[in-house]
Parts: sequence; C-alpha cells; structure tokens
Amino acid sequence: MITRYSRPDAAAIWSQETKYKIWFEIEAHAATKMAELGVIPQQAADAIWAKGKDATFDADRIDEIERTTKHDVIAFLTHVAEIVGEEARFLHQGMTSSDVLDTCFAVQLARSSDLLIEGVDRVLAALETRAKEHKYTPTVGRSHGIHAEPVTFGLKLAGYHAEFQRAKRRLITAKEEIATCAISGAVGTFANVDPAVEAYVAEQMGLQVEPVSTQVIPRDRHAAFFAALGVVASSVERLAVEIRHLQRTEVLEAEEFFDKGQKGSSAMPHKRNPILTENLTGLARLVRSAVTPAMENVALWHERDISHSSVERGIGPDATIHLDFALQRLAGVIERLNVYPENMQKNLDRLGGLVHSQRVMLALTQAGVSREAAYAAVQENAMKVWRGEGAFLDFLKADDRVTLPHDQLEALFDLGYHTKNVDVVFKRVFGEG
Repeated sequence: MITRYSRPDAAAIWSQETKYKIWFEIEAHAATKMAELGVIPQQAADAIWAKGKDATFDADRIDEIERTTKHDVIAFLTHVAEIVGEEARFLHQGMTSSDVLDTCFAVQLARSSDLLIEGVDRVLAALETRAKEHKYTPTVGRSHGIHAEPVTFGLKLAGYHAEFQRAKRRLITAKEEIATCAISGAVGTFANVDPAVEAYVAEQMGLQVEPVSTQVIPRDRHAAFFAALGVVASSVERLAVEIRHLQRTEVLEAEEFFDKGQKGSSAMPHKRNPILTENLTGLARLVRSAVTPAMENVALWHERDISHSSVERGIGPDATIHLDFALQRLAGVIERLNVYPENMQKNLDRLGGLVHSQRVMLALTQAGVSREAAYAAVQENAMKVWRGEGAFLDFLKADDRVTLPHDQLEALFDLGYHTKNVDVVFKRVFGEG
C-alpha cells in the first residue's frame, strides 16, 4: 500500500492496531460462548474481556515474540497473556490460527467494502448532477475515435452512471459473499470447538457462518471479491480515459479542474495536464493486479496450506485502499469537471454535417432508392467533404441521385432529431424524465 494513494479511514482498517483489536474480539467472543457452554470458567471469560477490551496491544512486542515463535497468532496470544494474566490460558480453546486469521480478514474486507460502496455512491451522485446539467448539451458521438453521430454530453454521463449502478451491486454482492466466519478448529471438524461458538462469534462480528470450512474459508469467495474490485477499477479507468481523451488539445470538450497555483510541467509553464485521470488509469491497473493472484489462491492443498497467506497480506490492503482512493478521486474530478459546450459544438460542426449521413441515406431508402444506391450516393459525397472539397449539404443538393427536395434535405441536418429519446434513456437510468 502506497501512502500517497490512501485515505486514513481505509488505511486504518489494515493497521496493526486494528488487526490485533479484531483478533482479540474474535478470541474474547469465543471465550464468552465457551463459558456459557461450560467449556471454560465464566470468571476466565469475564477477566479476558475486563483486562483486554481497552488494552493497547504492542505491535513491537508481538513482533519480538514472533521472532522466536515464528508464528504470528501464537506471538499475539503470548502477548495477550502478558496483559490478561493466568486466565489467558483459556483463550483459543479448540481453535486454530485460521479461525482467527480468516475471520479477521473477512471483517477487514467487509469494512473496506462499506467504504468502497460509499465511494461509488459519491461517484453516482456526481454523475447524476452533471448528467442532468448537460442533458441536452449536444456533442459528437465517436466510434473508433472517429466522428459518428450526435449525442449529448448528458447521455455520455448517464451511461457511466448506469455502469456505476452495476458497480455498486457488484460490491454489495462481493461483501455478502466475503463476510463469513470460521471457528471450526483443525481441519474444520469442530472436534474441539462447539459449532455454537462459531455462530456466536459470527453474530458478534457481523458475519455469516461459513457452511464448510476446511480449516480455512474457501478462497473462491476471495477470488470473487477481488474480481469484483477489478471490474469496478476497470469502470473507473473507462471514465478516466474518456476524460483524458476529451481534454486533448485538439478536442478540449472537457477538462480536469486546474487550481490556482497548480503547475502542469516543470519545463513548460503553459501545460494543463490530465494528471488525476492518468493517475486513475494507473490505480486501476494496481487494483486489477490483485485478481490473478486471488484466482490462483483458490487451489490450496487438501484441507489447508498457507500459499495464499503472503498473497493476501499484500492484495487485501493494496486493492481495497487503492480502489477507495480512486473512487474518491474520480468523484472529485466529475464534481469539478470543466465542460466546454462551445467546443463540443465546434467539433460537432468540423465535418460540415457528415454526422447526418445515415439520416440522409435512410431518407433516400424511404423515398424508393435502394439501400445500396443510397449508400453509394451519400458516401461519394461524404468523401468529397473528407477531402476538403466543399460542404456536404451543397454536394447532396447538386447530386441528381439524391432525389429529395432541398427543404427536406436541410431538415435532415437538425440536431434535435438525435436528442428526441434522451428522456427515455434518462428515465431508465435515473427513474425520471
């Protein structure tokens, strides 16, 4: 995790302090239920909570112990014993390290999911505001990067809003799938820990019970989680790339905000670069880099190995923190995006009406001309415009193959024709006209 691209709330979830607090809560909740079942003395469970709930667990001390034990959970339990005292011997009864580690990881991923969903909500709000602001702002639609037909800038943004609605649903599903608890003991048989303990810990930690844990929570859940993050990151990048293209000097239809005192280049004082959206493209690559390792973690040996452990120590914080940062940054870019309708209109007019070529062709077919002949007539005149020889409408009027009256031809160049169904799309996306 790179501090430059992290927010405090997201980073705190993955801090050593938070991790050890969650570990303690898992152990202490398990002790509470074990005491209720008569497995350990009630006074021991009470003492564990009384002495440990407000304790500060010393990460340096735990690291010192681990240098000897070569086992992080044992090092933690040893340190807890230094705080709790004799009653600590009743901790971890019948449990295995994965019960603590996997349940904690589920809590951290679930909490991270909440932040990611909040980030998507901010992106959605920004997109809705700007889409409605530019609902009828005409601009050119491009396919293959080439002028195609007129759209509106609001429609562009509405499409991204629909995509981030899907992103939110993916994150909600990912959270539901990842938020499971395993307190099943060695190889997951519950031989030395009652299933009621698992159910109680799950309830207290806001998780569901893992139906079958083979000492570890099955990693298909984690693969699906990080895959969902990868898809959301790709949606972030798609919008970021669009803004980068629109900011190109030759286009300049939209532009990242440029603050007073901001510098674009160390060498060229005139530069205003799309640094935020370029950064978002890079962050998306980082998030997606977690997907393949998460997939490869699914195939563990038999009931458990730890080949997944080192991977998850990296991709857990990295992917969630970076995506959280990216979503907040993207929302800020959209909220403050400079939009230039006059440049959109200028670009729309650059090809002298060629964006209306399909409508002319269709009108000819409606007038009795074969599609092949209509296409040929319209294309030949369009190519003259591409070569800079004149205006499209003038060429069409002068072509005997174009049998439409001149007033009808002129009417075919009306931009409003292309926006007549904007309300339909907006109702689909935003639930209103």
